[in-house]
Amino acid sequence: MHKNAILDEVQQLYSVSDRLEALAEQHPLVSDALVNISGSVRNTAALLEVLVEIRIAPFSGVDPANA
Repeated sequence: MHKNAILDEVQQLYSVSDRLEALAEQHPLVSDALVNISGSVRNTAALLEVLVEIRIAPFSGVDPANA
């Protein structure tokens, strides 16, 4: 999978997180759970974004075999 394809999925995860937060405001009975899940999804997106940058886009001048 190409880097941009994965980053597109990262953006989708951020969107899911935003929608869950919006739902939390509309549904007070499950608000806490939705906010927690939203935070987990957002953290997962951020971690995936970092992983892509580290693994797929190595620093220039650094041999990926030695990274």
